[in-house]
Amino acid sequence: MIGMARERRLAEIFVEVADSLVEDFDVIDLLQRLSTRCVELLDVSAAGILLADAHGELQIIAASDEHTRLLELFALQHDQGPCIECYRTGTSRTNIDLTRPENTTGWPSFTARARETGYVATHAIPLRLRHRVVGALNLFQTTPHHLGDDDIALAQALADVATIAILQQRTLERSHVENSQLQNALTSRILIEQVKGVLAERWETSVDDAFATFRSYARAHHLRLSDLATQIISGGFNTASIPAPVPERPGEQLG
Repeated sequence: MIGMARERRLAEIFVEVADSLVEDFDVIDLLQRLSTRCVELLDVSAAGILLADAHGELQIIAASDEHTRLLELFALQHDQGPCIECYRTGTSRTNIDLTRPENTTGWPSFTARARETGYVATHAIPLRLRHRVVGALNLFQTTPHHLGDDDIALAQALADVATIAILQQRTLERSHVENSQLQNALTSRILIEQVKGVLAERWETSVDDAFATFRSYARAHHLRLSDLATQIISGGFNTASIPAPVPERPGEQLG
């Protein structure tokens, strides 16, 4: 009966996650919920999620409680702990007994702080898609008991869902940036076309000559074409400052 309830809850959580994967979902809120769901579904006391930023530096992104958040922050500050090691190697570390020094070599400060917090065992699961690791999920236990293969597989499944959500969010953000840059480029191009027409009429020259002169002036004064065009269209720049192109004499072009 307990198993059926767990399966039902697991199904509800995956449906919840799937419903969250819409264009404007809040990835931080999703990861926060996943950390608390780990505590619901797995026989653990707390969970924390570390995520690598654009520079590859791990940051605490979610935790099931404040004690765990502070412990994860402590691990980052001291650059040690199974979660950091898991991120760097892309390999999970499970059923680590924090009461046995031989299991915690290299993490003396983290282990001491974890024990002070009340944790006696921990597990680190990579947030990984194929060979790309974006962070790690850390699980903590206040009572020593072994997590079986099914629990570890479920933890990895939740970590995989988190990874998909993170990568989708980054793809959307990158798409938005690219779309914004494209829109800015299109808007700037319209302004430049307007300036070409204005200058051609003012100088009584061709649009191509007007643009060539406009572009030469911008380059000579280290101005972006879009910025100079914006100033001209807004009336904030006196086009008399730009030397008008010299009219070609008949036959000059043919040389």
